[in-house]
Amino acid sequence: MFVYNVKINGSKTFKYFFMSVVLLVIVIIGIVSFKVFDGANHSSEKSSCSPQNKVSRLSVANYTNVLKIVHENIDDYIGVKINFTGYVYRVLDLKENQFILARNMIISSDFQSVVVGFLCELENGRDFEDGAWIELTGEITKGDYHGNMPIVKVTEIKKVDKPNEEFVYPPDESYIPTSGIL
Repeated sequence: MFVYNVKINGSKTFKYFFMSVVLLVIVIIGIVSFKVFDGANHSSEKSSCSPQNKVSRLSVANYTNVLKIVHENIDDYIGVKINFTGYVYRVLDLKENQFILARNMIISSDFQSVVVGFLCELENGRDFEDGAWIELTGEITKGDYHGNMPIVKVTEIKKVDKPNEEFVYPPDESYIPTSGIL
């Protein structure tokens, strides 16, 4: 019977293992540093999430969150350009050139809804009948309608077909207002 006796030089093995681990850590730190600094360099460039032509598009998913935050912080959003779709809705005390570009917001599980939207101003606003679905682009201004109110000054407008998703939903409970939403 043969027994092999292997003698390991502990100090050399430890040195090689230690040096390998140190080199591995240095390589990992180098890769992470490159990714962090390279990402920081590209953050100033326009990303695909940035609105084109500085116009923010409202969707069914963010409609009520944007509506809520703009109403709560009007001054932070003056001059911001937005684009969204809704139907023309009027109440009796609006001016001739005003209408609400509205959506119906579901408020209960049995599909009860309320009308929500932005007050809009357009010189020929009466040309669009109540209930007509339109898409508009406009700039948020501060006006007065029973108190301070954001008003969208319309710059572009066109009739569109009723969308498949015509309802919107209440703002997220987890939503934290910030001035950077648009």
